[in-house]
Amino acid sequence: MVEAEAELKTLMVRSLGGDAAAYGELLRKLERHLRAYFARRIGRGAEAEDLLQETLIAMHTRRATYDPARPFTAWVHAIARYKLIDHFRRNKRRAEDPLDDTAQVFAAEDANAAEAGLDVERLLDRLPEKTRRLIRDTKLEGLSTAEAAAKYGISESAVKVGVHRGLKALGARVGDEE
Repeated sequence: MVEAEAELKTLMVRSLGGDAAAYGELLRKLERHLRAYFARRIGRGAEAEDLLQETLIAMHTRRATYDPARPFTAWVHAIARYKLIDHFRRNKRRAEDPLDDTAQVFAAEDANAAEAGLDVERLLDRLPEKTRRLIRDTKLEGLSTAEAAAKYGISESAVKVGVHRGLKALGARVGDEE
């Protein structure tokens, strides 16, 4: 996060000085962080994209209020947090996760990893329950075929066949969609 802070703060200060290229780069970098932040809290979709855009617009309209003597990531987090709270209020929802952790916006994990996790879950939901459990346990949770077989009371061969067929079916579906 310290690295992100320094880089993003430098881009913001340069953009406040009139550097349009720095501002464009800042927005691209923030977009990745914020998309992952909102996806972790409300899932991917139109609502998360709307929150992303609202946050970037709010940041743009209030950029003159940013004090370069203060941390930039905390300033962005505050804007994102308030946009998320407003969203929860509009939809009469309560937040399941704490909203005060600045590091959550600028987590070290790649934004694409959060999106990929949601994609994997969506793909797995297309499979029969038994196959979905076998793939999740062996490929995502790291159980061996022997452990999965013992867990479900089936043979190791049945685990291997179930996982293979499930992955093959997912591959075919992904290929069809592309």
